[in-house]
Amino acid sequence: MLGELINYFKDKKIIILGFGREGISTYKLIREHLKNQKLYIADRQENFYDEYDFLKNDENVDFIDGEKYLQGLEDYDIIMKSPGISFVGLDTSKIENKIKSQIELLFEFFDAKFIGVTGTKGKSTTSSLIYKVLSEQNINCMFMGNIGIPAFDMVNKIEPGMIIILELSSHQLEFVKKSPNISILLNIFEEHLDHYESYQKYIDAKCNIYNFQNEEDYFLYNIDNEMLQKNVKKTNSKTIKVSLGNNSGANIYFENGFVYINGKKIYDNSVQRNLIGDYNLNNIMFVLGVSEILNLNIEKSIDSICSFKTLPHRLEFVGIYDDVLYYDNCIGTTPEATIEVIKALANVDTLIIGGMDRGIDYSYFINYLNNSNIGNIICMPKTGHDISKKLNNPNVICVETLEEAVETSKKVTKKGKSCLISPAAASYGFFKNFEEKGDRFQALVKGEK
Repeated sequence: MLGELINYFKDKKIIILGFGREGISTYKLIREHLKNQKLYIADRQENFYDEYDFLKNDENVDFIDGEKYLQGLEDYDIIMKSPGISFVGLDTSKIENKIKSQIELLFEFFDAKFIGVTGTKGKSTTSSLIYKVLSEQNINCMFMGNIGIPAFDMVNKIEPGMIIILELSSHQLEFVKKSPNISILLNIFEEHLDHYESYQKYIDAKCNIYNFQNEEDYFLYNIDNEMLQKNVKKTNSKTIKVSLGNNSGANIYFENGFVYINGKKIYDNSVQRNLIGDYNLNNIMFVLGVSEILNLNIEKSIDSICSFKTLPHRLEFVGIYDDVLYYDNCIGTTPEATIEVIKALANVDTLIIGGMDRGIDYSYFINYLNNSNIGNIICMPKTGHDISKKLNNPNVICVETLEEAVETSKKVTKKGKSCLISPAAASYGFFKNFEEKGDRFQALVKGEK
């Protein structure tokens, strides 16, 4: 397994694109086993190598930095692309077979069963929940992917036959030529349009999660989602269709308060659980589907589901302050995600929205807000300010900062009601990521500096 991966790298001309967390991980793994092999590292940030002492003593590495860091890629045997690198405007037709990622090389060289989860929203919760379900039934498994820990940091722990659960972003799937054994596609909405040349390119990247499966594999997807209905093509794998609305032809569906799998009543939706809302019920249905595929104890799976705690910044309950309930859903970077959590909470009196403009169409979101009973809508730049001009709510308040937004929410939210932050836009440009924004929101709500 690991030995085959190292042999794949040996004596190849390799360039590592992007020297963030994953790029560093790739460098360290190769250098640990191939101490004298020549390597090339490219990053848009000028003089990025000055930040890392371990690079200063490496005589077998060359650096390419600045605006021209993507030039000459056809000269390399292997292009190890970090997920955050965008090829928009670059002709990749001559290099596509050279573009590799940590995830694809896991599929290629490691003897394991892979469960991959992707979707615009819900992939972190669903993949974490699958890991919890398997772990609590003593299944030998690992969790990695788009969760902050690069795959190459964990390859030494992979054992033959192990099940590996992967949270997969569109960036990780964009150029793969292999797919997981069990692939889950939760939904597709407009997002990351700044990273792709078109919305269709983003959709195509997501669909790579099943494009390379075989007849022994499983593919689960939501047939209620309009984009999936239009874009999912016939697969080689065993296809399992999931529907919240008893959609005709669904294998897993919800009817009269129960989840059914192939006509068999599996799950009572009235049981107490921490994951509220229809969108989380949708996530749970996929987890139940995986439990069925793996022949797990379904009752134990349901116990694990019910005890699962909400992940940070995903409709996370911050607390009650001055008789107002505060919720952090900074992961809600699309209009659809924000609408779903509003429905789940039901008593939102103040909504905080706004962030980076990525060219998303907000017309449906604006119409939803104009027909909602939300008392106050606090709008942050840039998207929030743009949306505010089309809202008919008399209590639309434009602010410039998160600090001002929280201060205003404390003044206007009715006692016994909820204040929800769910930006319906990316945090970039204002914050490093949604986690930083959520952490700051929670600190401000609690009165911390």
